[in-house]
Amino acid sequence: MDQQRATLAEIAQAAGVSIPTVSKVLNGRPDVAAATRQKVQTLIDERGYTVRRTSRPARRAGLIDLVLRDLGNPWAMQIIDGVEELAYGAGFGVIVSAVHGRHRNRPDRRWTEQLAARRCDGVLLVLSDISPSQRAQLDELGIPVVIIDPAGHPPADIPSVGATNWAGGLTATEHLVGLGHERVAVIGGPPTVPCSRARVDGYRAAMNAAGHRVPAGYVRTGDFTAPSGYRETNALLDLTRPPTAIFACADEMAMGAYEALYERGLRVPDDMSIVGFDDLDAARWAVPPLTTVRQPLTEMAAMATRMLLSLVDGEELGSHRLELATPLVVRHSTRQLP
Repeated sequence: MDQQRATLAEIAQAAGVSIPTVSKVLNGRPDVAAATRQKVQTLIDERGYTVRRTSRPARRAGLIDLVLRDLGNPWAMQIIDGVEELAYGAGFGVIVSAVHGRHRNRPDRRWTEQLAARRCDGVLLVLSDISPSQRAQLDELGIPVVIIDPAGHPPADIPSVGATNWAGGLTATEHLVGLGHERVAVIGGPPTVPCSRARVDGYRAAMNAAGHRVPAGYVRTGDFTAPSGYRETNALLDLTRPPTAIFACADEMAMGAYEALYERGLRVPDDMSIVGFDDLDAARWAVPPLTTVRQPLTEMAAMATRMLLSLVDGEELGSHRLELATPLVVRHSTRQLP
């Protein structure tokens, strides 16, 4: 192997370990077994691997890359606000981009190339992922990554900030059950998205604890958008025995539910109680104002930015996994049954 072209991926393959493990050895991290550390270090020495970032300043361009799956919703704006305010105070600019392609979950190859060209200091990923090869490139460039609201289970060595989705689903449903509702339906997001599954699982746990049966038709699948909330609410209303309350696992789906009820001459909360999830700005201005589970998006983004800036400065993190609480915000879209 040409010593000048040895890469992290090649060292990892030869040692039979992951790329992050090689990175830990290079950075002197203590959480690597002694035998593994020796094996990796021997290969590094034999193959003449050098860390490319040592020739670069600790601070490249004062830029952070923020990558989101969708820029066209208020949820994204809360994330951007949380990142931009903290980054600005620390003297960093923020480059915001979207994952291109309707069903894409990770940036394409051009993004990594552009990232290297503009000498970015760090990356914040929102509900997205990067490929192993992209991760290897970022490690070689010395660019740290933090994930906000992970869609799945990120690698153990990539820090992330999320929310207590299961607890939020439990709290939302307990609120409705506490108001006397036994026929409570749920409109979840895509079942492949772990945060959606967690919210629906919290709903099921609350219903089971209360001894209420969940008919198959009461568990609906949306995609976190208003049109899907509208569609699934109509499906619920068409049931022989429709629910008296709906837990929509996103505020936008709750707005779609409002529209479906309005078109049928039904009122919230007189004819149907509704609870959302997110606490977007629109929730307080809905008619009636929406009871919802608050996902602290701005705080999550700010916390992730703090973690990233610490990594940029070469500091160790106290914890790689943080989950912020999801409290219930009670407004006027739910009522006590007589």
